[in-house]
Amino acid sequence: MTEQRSRTETAPAADKPQKTLTPAAERALAEAEARRQAYRKTEAQLPKEIGGRGGKEPGRYGDWEVKGLASDF
Repeated sequence: MTEQRSRTETAPAADKPQKTLTPAAERALAEAEARRQAYRKTEAQLPKEIGGRGGKEPGRYGDWEVKGLASDF
């Protein structure tokens, strides 16, 4: 039996035309990457938690977040 892609499956990246980004979009992507790098650097400097809840720091965005639900108190 041959493999066939379903109609809902997306085409491989090589088949899609490349979109040109505006300078504002490129700047936003660069800023987001810089924020990610800064967060990873800060996160690496935090002491390892022993017996903690696991996962990412729940207060990392200024709100308390657990399983995608945020509460601001």
